[in-house]
Amino acid sequence: MHRDGGAYAAPLAWSEVPEAPADRQPPPPVHDGRTRRETVAFGDQAYAQPQQPYRESTHAPTQKPVPFREDEPPHRRRDVPPPPPSRPPRGGGRAPRPPRPKRKRHIFRWILVMLVVFALLIVTAVIQLDRTLHRIDALADYTDRVGDTPGTNWLLVGSDSRTGLSADQEQGLATGGEVGPERTDTIILVHVPPSGRTTLVSLPRDSYVSVPGYGQDKLNASFAFGGPQLLVQSVEIATGLHIDHYAQIGFAGFAGVVDALGGIDVCVPQPIDDPLAGINLAAGCQSLSGPQALGFVRSRATALADIDRMNNQRLFLSALLEQATSPSTLANPFKLWPMARDTAKSLTVDNGDHIWDLARLGWALRGDTLATTVPIGGFTDTSSGNVLLWDEANASRFFEALAEGRPIPEDLRGE
Repeated sequence: MHRDGGAYAAPLAWSEVPEAPADRQPPPPVHDGRTRRETVAFGDQAYAQPQQPYRESTHAPTQKPVPFREDEPPHRRRDVPPPPPSRPPRGGGRAPRPPRPKRKRHIFRWILVMLVVFALLIVTAVIQLDRTLHRIDALADYTDRVGDTPGTNWLLVGSDSRTGLSADQEQGLATGGEVGPERTDTIILVHVPPSGRTTLVSLPRDSYVSVPGYGQDKLNASFAFGGPQLLVQSVEIATGLHIDHYAQIGFAGFAGVVDALGGIDVCVPQPIDDPLAGINLAAGCQSLSGPQALGFVRSRATALADIDRMNNQRLFLSALLEQATSPSTLANPFKLWPMARDTAKSLTVDNGDHIWDLARLGWALRGDTLATTVPIGGFTDTSSGNVLLWDEANASRFFEALAEGRPIPEDLRGE
């Protein structure tokens, strides 16, 4: 028994919690200051239970109202929240590149495709034209042939071949029908020097020269005896110039090229009335059709006969090249292609010649050229008929200058 009359209670260990009497309720929890603590009374003793520390509220403090000002700029108004911070640009702080417009890329691609297609068309056309050329072995080597000389030398030949012509076509071109072995009415030596003016030298067909294997005879007789090879050999022996290229055209081809260009504008120096050539031309500038042009370069019905014919041939050749290489022709594919096709189809060249060689020749003849003829010494009658004699001294000076790459002496130019 306890001394105060109560029941004796054995002492409790420190870890034991006394039981509260049934008639007593624990007092409410007591809060103190900063630390929130709850005390529980059991019997005469009160025990404090440790609680979590009191934390301040996480709510934002009360904001004071700010008066609205309409005149205040937006970036300084307090009622407008600031914009969110922008992300730093990629690529080391560099400003991003503006996107390229896709339309420009597409246009560039289309232009590139068109250029490629255009280049392929040109290459295809060149190959086709080159295959169209007729080729022969015109520049054969022979014993003691003259060596290479400065510049480039072409031998242009207009033959009286009627190959491929019908009877009606021969009548329309006034060819006179077949007259035996093929001969040449036009022989022009074109000399393209390393620098300076291109020279066109007319070689009269009746020139009395040495024809290998046949002695002295007319120059065009060598063509009738041995074709292009013997003609080239005779020209090289007579001039001392090495022939690098050869081109030949017949009656039908000549007229076809002129008609493909729509006619050639020529200033006829004097009236020509030649029934044998099928022409009756008044003096003055006019457009010549294919048959008219052919008669113009073949006719000898003038005062100086062959001399006038050579002058007419050079005059016509210059007009032909000027019109063929004019911007109106080169820029018009419907005119350029027929002209190039008919020209290639009507030409006969050496085995080593190509269409690009002819293009270089045309370009060389387009500029400032010197058109002349070999110095003439006179005419005489021989067993071969009436022939033309060269002035031997002046002819030697004339061709030596070309063979050495020098301009022709002024007194021999005949300008």
